[in-house]
Parts: sequence; structure tokens; C-alpha cells
Amino acid sequence: MTETALAWIDEELTRLREAGLLANIRTIESHMDAWVTIDGRRLLNFCANNYLGLANHPQLRQAAKAAIDQYGIGPGAVRTIAGTMTLHVELEQRLAAFKKAEACITFQSGFMANLATIPALVGQEDVVFSDELNHASIIDACRLSRARVVRYAHNNVDDLQRRIAATTDYRRRLIVTDGVFSMDGDIAPLDRICETAEEHGILLMVDDAHGDGVLGKGGRGIVDHFGLHGRVHIEVGTLSKAFGVVGGLVAGNRTIIEWLRQRGRPFLFSSAMTAPDVAACIEATKMLQESSELVEQLWANTAILKQGMVELGFDIGHSQTPIVPVMLGEAPLAQAFSRRLFEEGLFAMAIGYPTVPLGKARIRVMNSAAHSPQDLEQALAIFERVGRELSVI
Repeated sequence: MTETALAWIDEELTRLREAGLLANIRTIESHMDAWVTIDGRRLLNFCANNYLGLANHPQLRQAAKAAIDQYGIGPGAVRTIAGTMTLHVELEQRLAAFKKAEACITFQSGFMANLATIPALVGQEDVVFSDELNHASIIDACRLSRARVVRYAHNNVDDLQRRIAATTDYRRRLIVTDGVFSMDGDIAPLDRICETAEEHGILLMVDDAHGDGVLGKGGRGIVDHFGLHGRVHIEVGTLSKAFGVVGGLVAGNRTIIEWLRQRGRPFLFSSAMTAPDVAACIEATKMLQESSELVEQLWANTAILKQGMVELGFDIGHSQTPIVPVMLGEAPLAQAFSRRLFEEGLFAMAIGYPTVPLGKARIRVMNSAAHSPQDLEQALAIFERVGRELSVI
């Protein structure tokens, strides 16, 4: 009986496999860094979101170890009952100062931060204006809120204006956009979106998961990049990418942050971040406050990698950030390309539907501040060999 009930799943998995859309999950056997070990082999790592190379930084490792000695590991409770430690308060204060925001609240992940924020701000009688390429966590949060979702054309402020003008039945309104779009590496025109929000009196929220540690002075993010401090109501971020650890944050208006402490469901009903994770996040924040060296190195590496890819003849789309999409088109080609890179000693996964639209499969290349000039040179040589072998260049 169970086999009959699950037959449809087997059929769907077979369909995905035949279409070249079945995810191939690699298992890393080493620390996360510029090089990783997979299947007993040491490979160049151009696959992770470890922008600043902090995931294995000795200062973060030491901070986590010291926190275990002082605080233990798990908090054993949600934040509102017995899970808030002095570490959590310190991290939120430091992040607020780093972001130049009135206040900050942290969550277990950036995904959780979006699931907490949007349903707490809008409901069934409200409307959300959402960029059509927003991250899945924003899409899911909008669904949970039960608000009406009005999608506008990607990064098209004129279309956003038209959608706002055409939407007259609402109680409250929210505009939400990614700051950096993770698959294409382009940046939202947040300055113009902010002007639109102010013109119409609409709450504005940006998810800056891929802008934290990347854009703005010393990696302060897209709000700093455009000089919009105090004008963007809600800035969602992650501690799982450039910060090298795990967790999510919401910075911005003090009243909104306090409301999320009262009504953000992941904050109320899911256990707090662990002590070593929080301590490592504090150390990462300190490092970014004290120096922009890692951010500058990231961008220097990005310039070398992008120029090299273009000179080789690869299509890297319209990226404005360290995200470098090598556009290949069909999923089977992207998967074959990824396999050959792996065989040549480079780890970079194929990205296909549903993460990106059908026909727009790619290798998303993620360099970091941890990569040396020799690493970049070796990576470009591998891409050239595979690209010529598969007639991509």
C-alpha cells in the first residue's frame, strides 16, 4: 500500500533524472575554503557563498571555541522564554551599528528572517509588490502572509509604478526586492525603488543576502551602497554567506524591529542560534567594522575572473557583483560542464530549473577573497579546457 501511495514520487524523480534536472549533491569532507576535499580529492572551490573567506578564518574559529567554554552550545529555548543570551544582544547591537540602523533582530537563517518579517507586516487585506525574480524565501513568506502579491518586471521601476497605480484595493502595502539577485548577480535599483515607495507612502523592504559583506563601505550592504540609511524601512540580511557562519538578521526602523520581537513567528517558536555560532558572527562583524581589506580583495579577484571569462568567450550575463553566471542554456549541458570541471579539479555546480527559468541553465561561479592569483589563473585555464571540449567557446 505504501509503495502505491509513493509511486508518483518515483515517477517524478525519474522525470527529473531524464530531463537532467535531478540535483547532484556533493559532500564536502574538509573545511570550507578556497580549496575543499570531495570524494578524497582536493579541488578548487568556486561554488560557495563564502565571499570573504571567513567560514574557516582562525579568528572566528577561536571565538566559537571560547564561547563554548563560557556559554556551552545550545540555548535550549526560544528567544522569548529562556533562549536570549548576552551574546545575542551583543550581536544585534553590533549589527545595528554596522548597518547604521536604529535596531536589529537576528534569526536562525536569512530564510527564517523573511518568513518572520513579511507575514508580521502584511495579511489577507494587504498587497505586496514583489520583483518577479525575488528569492524563494520571499515568495514563500508572501504566500504565508496571505497578502495579495503583485509581481513587477525585474528591476523595472516604471512597471512597478504602473502596478502601484493599478492596485487600488488594499489596507496596507509593502514593496519587497532582493538587493543582489543571486543567480544573475545584478543589483536592484534601490534608489529609484525607494523614491517610489516614499512617493506613495509604502513600506520598503530589501533582502540583501548577497549584498552583506559585498556592497557598500566595508561590506555594509546595498542600503549603504546607495546612501539610503533611514529611508529603507526593513533590511533583511544573512550571516550564512559573507559572514561565514549561519543566521539571519533584520535591521531598520526601531518600531518594526520591536514588532518582530512580538510577532515574528520563527523568533517566537524556534530555538535561538547557538552560542558558538553567535560568537563567530560577532567576530566577523568586528572584523568588517575594523577593516575593508577582505571586501577589497573580493572585488579585485572578481575583476580578474570576469575579465578572464569574457576574454575566453564565455557569456557571463550582466552581473554587477562577484556572482559570475556562465550561461549555458540547457540543463544537460550545464550538468555535463559541471562534471567535467569536477574531473579537472574545480568544484562549481550546475544551476537549472526551478532555481532558474527553463533554458537558462548555468554554472554559477563564486570566487572569494580567499582565492589567490594562482587559484584564479588555474580556474580560468580549467574553464577554457572544458569550454573548448564542449564547444561552448
